[in-house]
Amino acid sequence: MQTFIFALIMAKQEDQFKKVLSHAKEYGYVFQSSEIYDGLSAVYDYAQNGVELKKNIRDYWWKAMVQMHENIVGIDAAILMHPTTWKASGHVDAFNDPLIDNKDSKKRYRADVLVEDFREKINQKIQKDVAKAQKRFGDAFNEEEFRATNQNVIRRQKQIDEISAELTRVQEESDLVGFKQLIVDLGIGCPASGSKNWTEVKQFNLMFGTQIGASAENSTQVYLRPETAQGIFVNFLNVQKTGRMKIPFGIAQTGKAFRNEIVARQFIFRMREFEQMEMQFFVKPGTQKEWYENWKGSRLKWHLSLGMGEENYRFHDHDKLAHYADAAADIEFNFPFGFKELEGIHSRTDFDLKAHEEFSGKKLQYFDHTENKSYVPYVVETSIGLDRMFLAVFSNSLQEEALDNGTTRTVLKLPAVLAPYKAAIFPLVKKDGLPEVARKIMDDLKWDFNVFYDEKDAVGKRYRRQDAAGTPFCITVDHDSLEDNSVTIRHRDTMEQKRVAISELKEIIKAEVDVKTWLQKIDS
Repeated sequence: MQTFIFALIMAKQEDQFKKVLSHAKEYGYVFQSSEIYDGLSAVYDYAQNGVELKKNIRDYWWKAMVQMHENIVGIDAAILMHPTTWKASGHVDAFNDPLIDNKDSKKRYRADVLVEDFREKINQKIQKDVAKAQKRFGDAFNEEEFRATNQNVIRRQKQIDEISAELTRVQEESDLVGFKQLIVDLGIGCPASGSKNWTEVKQFNLMFGTQIGASAENSTQVYLRPETAQGIFVNFLNVQKTGRMKIPFGIAQTGKAFRNEIVARQFIFRMREFEQMEMQFFVKPGTQKEWYENWKGSRLKWHLSLGMGEENYRFHDHDKLAHYADAAADIEFNFPFGFKELEGIHSRTDFDLKAHEEFSGKKLQYFDHTENKSYVPYVVETSIGLDRMFLAVFSNSLQEEALDNGTTRTVLKLPAVLAPYKAAIFPLVKKDGLPEVARKIMDDLKWDFNVFYDEKDAVGKRYRRQDAAGTPFCITVDHDSLEDNSVTIRHRDTMEQKRVAISELKEIIKAEVDVKTWLQKIDS
């Protein structure tokens, strides 16, 4: 019975994800890249609405991270860097993922993801048991006691712990034989076919290489950067000296990175060309754990300020630490396909700056005037995928609502601060001077907001289009507007309509979409 219920849950998640993909294309958010040539796997284009949503997310992050912190500044480093950069960072020798092929389906997978997905399915069964018990016992429910005493939960949690321990071991020891054996022992089948006929596990380097130079004989091997962080590290001293920065301080950056993913899947969640929003915070050695905890809390508050539901976030401490880290955790989000990494917070120690010192022969140290000595700072990193954040916002916002009249509507309840268009302006009809008034309103509002004009079809249809596109407000100009300079403003989420003066529109919209209003939630 539980297997059947779990299958229903998975089918529902898959159906929701298909709706997300369809809606993203239909309403001009995301297109398959080079679609007229049948597309390019795991590469996508952001369409007219998508590019605005993406820009707004980026701006929301930048204002919170840079503008609101006097000790954090930004840079924009080049995508192409000296190839020794990637030798120093360890990417040339160690930037690998474990690859496994299914002999029957001919599909290729990351071995660690297969195991993690299997483990997450067990965890979802636990969550299902907890939810059922909570519904049954109501306010009297004690989740901690339930988890400690329910035999099904205890058994499944033990299985999760055993899987986690073995996964950590094979990763830390690079035990590829043990990796395959773990997959076999767990009975993991190919997600596409169910076949359990696997190849051996192999390591696969993820960097894209290219050549730079006027001729093949004189060319130099370079790489498309697999992360943006190294552009910050090699500029550490330049920024510190020219900005007269004092420890602790941060350097932030947004930009494209490139990885030749083994299995790029789940729409824009995992792509070969993606955008990161990263901040490297340089601190005095010995204080990194304190700052690590500080940034964990700060970053979660940033996410929660968007109002997408506290229950949709959780922290996941890494089972296996990267070679440069002494602590690491992910903020995971409940995507349509389950909880997955959205942002990483890492205590990177002094590995990066010391490595670049060694390979470049240049000192990358900070002179601390209060202690009258120089040292290599430690680094705490916050790194979020902009594309993943886009998917989290978009998928969480897409909803089907049953209305009182027996119909349904599709509505994209984007956080108003992030919506591509803040308002749509409609003349009730395309005559009698109404378009002229609507155009005048638009010309006034567009100095402060991104607004949209629409005069096609009945007003009801126009409302539905804007609901589905995620526009927070619709403003309708009618014949009374010619007499009293008032309009009808409709709110996307509640569908409430109010009559307001044209002169009040700017303040009404600003109250809902102003960045300050949203970011202040972080401190509340």
